[in-house]
Amino acid sequence: MDDYEWKKLLETKDNLLRLKDEQVETLENSLKWKDEQIKTLEYSLKIKDEKDRTLEKTIELKDDEIRKLNSASIDRGALKDKSEKIEQLEKELEILNGELAKADEELESLELENEKLRKVNSSSTEKIVDFTNVQITKSEILEKMKEVLQNNAMANVTIVVPSIEDLTELYLYELRSSVSMNIACSINTGIDEHSELLQEFESLDNISIKNYEQRDRYGVIRDAEELFIAVIGRSENNHLVFHTKDSKHIRLLNSLITESWIRSRKV
Repeated sequence: MDDYEWKKLLETKDNLLRLKDEQVETLENSLKWKDEQIKTLEYSLKIKDEKDRTLEKTIELKDDEIRKLNSASIDRGALKDKSEKIEQLEKELEILNGELAKADEELESLELENEKLRKVNSSSTEKIVDFTNVQITKSEILEKMKEVLQNNAMANVTIVVPSIEDLTELYLYELRSSVSMNIACSINTGIDEHSELLQEFESLDNISIKNYEQRDRYGVIRDAEELFIAVIGRSENNHLVFHTKDSKHIRLLNSLITESWIRSRKV
């Protein structure tokens, strides 16, 4: 094995170590966030318990007052006043019972949510990640794509983003002029900003850009050696994310990016 191959091997190992460190850091942050959520819910449960005890005590006092009024010896002249007070107390008691029932429902809901978070937290050390509710923001995704491009791009990249405006976050002008870029993104020429950006990018000899209207993914393939893709989920910050430098992974997943370029239309 020559020096170049040794160097590439060492670079690959370093990249894998960095990837592992990033995964560990992400997992630690996720655990910390889950712990904070559990603490918040436990505090809410404590407040709800105190509120329930206060309501129960108030109801008990109201019941005692009603019993005393019912059992007290009263004259005919005071009968009307006593009846009105009993009626008022009974209404207040009905309201308090309603509040207590509502508080019980909220407490039950909080307990279920707390139990759910505990289960998620206890299983977060598993190697298989469930991305159904994982929150990864658009800015985090674009930052990772920029990192892939800026650190490693040498010859050829294929990029897909939902909108041409997203390309401004990737600093494509800083890439080597020798790097050929195929870009698929949504372009609305009826919007002045889109038209201006399109002219800027098309003025560069190393960029080919086409209109991809689906707006359903972010992704980059770098020199057929590295792949990053984020599939947009139902909520704003929910994305299914893959990042790999394994050649077998790339062979299987690269169509998720290249098909966006193939299905795009020239502007």
